[in-house]
Amino acid sequence: MHLHFNILAVLASGAIMWLLGWLWYSPVGFGKKWSALVPGPQGDKKKAMMAGMIMSLIGDILLAFVLAHVVIWSGSHEFGHGLFIGFVMWMGFFGATAIPQSIFEGRPFKLFAINQSYNLLGLMLIGGILSYWR
Repeated sequence: MHLHFNILAVLASGAIMWLLGWLWYSPVGFGKKWSALVPGPQGDKKKAMMAGMIMSLIGDILLAFVLAHVVIWSGSHEFGHGLFIGFVMWMGFFGATAIPQSIFEGRPFKLFAINQSYNLLGLMLIGGILSYWR
């Protein structure tokens, strides 16, 4: 089945997710706390930062593209329903896998909370946008 979706909504949602991440992990957000919790040396920070930002934007656009399909399959046209879709996608594909991974890796709960609250908020936000802006 060929789906017709709003490519502009997908690109805008990907950009919004990326901007949220930029703010979330900045010194204004949780950047200092996150950096202190990430184990091990972080190498050439400028080079890693640039590569990470580019890959983050690409990943966020891909995430929005996949979420747009789920929104269409659900038949949603309401922002609130899109929020719920984002929550369910986070719960099933992010939260359910990140919790045991964090436990196995012995990572602090604060690191899980910073990373996963970003993913949860972002998925809910772009789920709402994609649902409303079809």
